[in-house]
Amino acid sequence: MAVAFFMGFYSGLPLLLTGSVLQAWMRESGVDLATIGLFALVGLPYTGKFLWAPLFDRFTLPWLGRRRGWLLIVQCALALAIAGLGWVDPASAPWVVALCALLVTFLSATQDILIDAYRRESLADLEQGLGASLYVNGYRLGMLLTSGGGLILADFIGFRWVYALCGLLMATGGLVTLWAREPKVEPGTPRTLTQAVLRPFREFFRRPDAVWILLFILLYKIGDTMASHMTMPFYLDLGFSKTEIGAVVKLFGFWATVVGGLVGGLLILRLGIYTALWLFGILQSLSTAGFAVLAHWGPSLAGLTGVVTFENLSAGMGTAAFVAFMASQTDRRFTATQYALLSSLMGIPRVIVAAPTGMLAEWLGWVNFFLFCAAVALPGLLVLLRFRRWLQPAPARD
Repeated sequence: MAVAFFMGFYSGLPLLLTGSVLQAWMRESGVDLATIGLFALVGLPYTGKFLWAPLFDRFTLPWLGRRRGWLLIVQCALALAIAGLGWVDPASAPWVVALCALLVTFLSATQDILIDAYRRESLADLEQGLGASLYVNGYRLGMLLTSGGGLILADFIGFRWVYALCGLLMATGGLVTLWAREPKVEPGTPRTLTQAVLRPFREFFRRPDAVWILLFILLYKIGDTMASHMTMPFYLDLGFSKTEIGAVVKLFGFWATVVGGLVGGLLILRLGIYTALWLFGILQSLSTAGFAVLAHWGPSLAGLTGVVTFENLSAGMGTAAFVAFMASQTDRRFTATQYALLSSLMGIPRVIVAAPTGMLAEWLGWVNFFLFCAAVALPGLLVLLRFRRWLQPAPARD
């Protein structure tokens, strides 16, 4: 469990170094907004990581085992790439910065493939929920450190040295990899690259509920995703100041999500994944409806604190169960490929479904928009009914 937490930290550490931190550096350097906007494309490796994931199911390096051997190499390369990104000038060479950032995201996505596979293979099915919650909390801590901490440090030492320090911090991830124990290799792992590419997909789509599993992954957090995409303009339209939003949403929100993830992981151990998915899914829907209540009440600071705390608690619990579900649906022989496929699919709603939410909010108004988002969560729960006969309904025993 400690390894799951620390690997989550190192997985989240690089994410915003090619996002908000890099955007701030480029804007400070005088790069135009159109170019900064195009830099969103450097995140494409996160959505296509299933394309090269089969390599890690097929090939094993002669040291440290099937997962840790690759992971140590990737973490060292990622540390160098992060530090190297800081030594390119965004003002004079923005496209060189783009190539360096693309290398960072490619290596970061590759690290995610290996960490997800390691966590799945090293934990029993019943432990996936708690492991996922610790991983997600570590991930958020890594993001917070490099985004908030990085921007604060940049005022004192400059962005170049921020990236150098983050590269050095990333290098310490190798110590966790060396400390971790290599998971057992399951019999029947691919012996050729063709097998590594074809067998994971063949095994998955031969399952009776394969299409329903994919549909569930697309739908389970869709309402939560749609609502969260529009919360910032909602807060501002309601009349809250940026200080109030920052203090409540970021401070209370962060710790509520952390607590929600931990509580969710522990409840999964007691209830099982199936019951937890139902409970947390209903809470997610109710918390989304809470924004409609806040829109009706108006700008109440106490109301904002309550709604944000409830939403982040339920989101943390829902994410823990959701990640645990995806892990439990992977075959241990091809964990890297199947988990990369499912996690890439999970990211689709963030891109496609979020696009029309602004138009929906304008058309429906804030109250009806959030009620609509709460209702959109229901189809995912209905799909869950199909899994009842095989998705571990029994609670854990003492």
